[in-house]
Amino acid sequence: MSTEKRVYRLEAHGPPGTGMHEMECNPEDFASALPTQTLHVYYEDEDLGMSVGVWTTSPMQEAYGPYPGDEFIWLLEGGFKMVDGDNNLLDTYKQGDCVYFRNAAPVSWVQEEHLRKFYITYLNPKREVPTGVPAAGAVKALDPSIAPEQMTVLEDTDPFIIKGDKPTQRDYSYFTNDTEDMFVGMWDSTPFESEMAPFPTHEFVRLLEGEIVITEEDGTVSRFGKDDTFFVPKGTVCSWRTTGYVKKYYGVVDPAEG
Repeated sequence: MSTEKRVYRLEAHGPPGTGMHEMECNPEDFASALPTQTLHVYYEDEDLGMSVGVWTTSPMQEAYGPYPGDEFIWLLEGGFKMVDGDNNLLDTYKQGDCVYFRNAAPVSWVQEEHLRKFYITYLNPKREVPTGVPAAGAVKALDPSIAPEQMTVLEDTDPFIIKGDKPTQRDYSYFTNDTEDMFVGMWDSTPFESEMAPFPTHEFVRLLEGEIVITEEDGTVSRFGKDDTFFVPKGTVCSWRTTGYVKKYYGVVDPAEG
């Protein structure tokens, strides 16, 4: 785990040489026998209630109750389903899906096979927990069939200060949490290069198309291509450059404080 303001590349089995560690599971959290779960946390802000990492589990069912936070994940291996308090199926999710979860949704996660996921979770202790959240629609896979004409052309290039010609950038919003400080969406852009500047939000990215080159203040250069996943903490001083068209899914945490 780290709190360094730098770019993090997420690896499916954790960082080379570090890997994953086995978690201690609490029986009260499960409606099944205890599973085997492993974890590597890349970045964590305990005051903000945010964590970014990779997680695995063996078959299990979580206890029914309010889902503990807003979350955005990419399923690397396996699938799962969500059920309501009467064990009625709400939906199923498969390998390759990106899925968002609404804080306090009254659901239970059912796992029938091994699963691995990248995740960003957010449960800010300074925010009120929403009440009356319906189970239906609270956990949804992102629709990959969104057409370009369904996306909104952005008037500005936030969070980037652009060098040279202004690119055309578009956005599609899938989810905004109840406290309006976490956002899940899809974004694309024509080629661009940005100035070196502190990044204004926390952002988790799954790159869908193209290549992004991020250069940090100390000269560290990271290159990301299709299906790479990375995280940029708020305050990381960096510049972005693309070599052509790019498209990404994103999970952004942008609290007014913290």
